[in-house]
Amino acid sequence: MSGSSPKDPLAEAFEAHRGRLRAVAHRVLGSHADAEDVVQEAWLRLSRQDTETIENLAGWLTTVVGRLSFDVLRSRRAHPHTSYDDRLPELVVIADDGPAPEDDVALADSVGLALLVVLDSLGPSERLAFVLHDLFAVPFDEIGRILGRSTNAAKMLASRARGKVRATERPAAVGREQREVVEAFLAAARRGDFEGLLRVLDPDVRRTVQTSDGVIVTLGATEVAAGARLSADAAVRGRAVLVNGRPGVMSWHADGTPLSVVAFTVAEGRITDITVVVDPVRLAAADLPDPGVRR
Repeated sequence: MSGSSPKDPLAEAFEAHRGRLRAVAHRVLGSHADAEDVVQEAWLRLSRQDTETIENLAGWLTTVVGRLSFDVLRSRRAHPHTSYDDRLPELVVIADDGPAPEDDVALADSVGLALLVVLDSLGPSERLAFVLHDLFAVPFDEIGRILGRSTNAAKMLASRARGKVRATERPAAVGREQREVVEAFLAAARRGDFEGLLRVLDPDVRRTVQTSDGVIVTLGATEVAAGARLSADAAVRGRAVLVNGRPGVMSWHADGTPLSVVAFTVAEGRITDITVVVDPVRLAAADLPDPGVRR
């Protein structure tokens, strides 16, 4: 930690809380870089604070990190284009060949990242209240102070967020029905079956393609179906995977380098969201399974 001595009692006290503070900020913000910035700012504020006025250091730090994280969330809403690339979820991709004990840790990481995707749909106040209370057991009166709301208002925000999270199809266990919908989509795409694609796409489906030049978003079943084409060659080098807890498919070039990672969100028998990653830099940075080799 810059500007502090290893023997500095205040610095040592802060370091004892750093792991939890980083976890809180990361869950709220979904970005390791933003979380580190928030935690560092919390240290700077602590170093300038009269510590004799702090009765509960853990509570004080949680409040500061909560407020800083809330400010970042509101800034993102106001200027979503400025930090989108930095907030792309990390890719956790595991082969979807059925459960195996060695996949437990990777699957747990994948489910955790999938929750971040769900949280990103919540408003800043809802997200902060839900994360602080449900994931880190912060009392509602403290959450209310962070948000500038009453305790009851904080409870209502967390409850509303909880309902939205529960209403979102949990990606932890990719069931047979979800995978069948994805397989039907892939088969129709290979055949160029436009009507078949429309049968499995939600009318308001969203497709996001992350390329080396930026992010391309397509909305609506007709538009998404019109752009859905898979070559038979790519299908041979593709395999079923779990992408951040969602059913997906990964393809490779002939030389074994990653070609694409595609993740699907399925709700009520239809695909509501498709995320495609073809950015070579992002694929190279991810921990991906090898072609035909189980992780």
